[in-house]
Amino acid sequence: MRTSIRLLSLTLLLSSATAMAADNATHNASSSAAMKGAVTKDADNTDLNNRDKSGETLTPQKQPNTESDIDVLAAVRSAIVDDSNLSVAAHNVKIVVIKGAVTLRGPVKSANEKSRVEELTRKVAGVVKIDNKLDIDTK
Repeated sequence: MRTSIRLLSLTLLLSSATAMAADNATHNASSSAAMKGAVTKDADNTDLNNRDKSGETLTPQKQPNTESDIDVLAAVRSAIVDDSNLSVAAHNVKIVVIKGAVTLRGPVKSANEKSRVEELTRKVAGVVKIDNKLDIDTK
């Protein structure tokens, strides 16, 4: 019995060491490329993130906590997510509601999706205005 436990322990130890070595090799390869001055491509949304940091762009962090705005936001999100014809990107658009005015932001796959998200939003009770700032992802 003790031999079996020792063999099992040794097997686990060796497999952990192998996994750590493989992870370290991957990390070192990517780190050394960066240290050698290799140019790496920025994340696809870097420009959008920079735009959001300016303070002028309406972001979800500026969403008020009033009950009516949260209710409208939840209803808009449900309407969008419940439409199975929309892409995952469309299901994940940013929604900000301030006094019933809805701002839509983020990437969608096509002009049709952009208009469909706006149409679904318009049908929600409590929406008084829509600012559609959705971006069409052409990649």
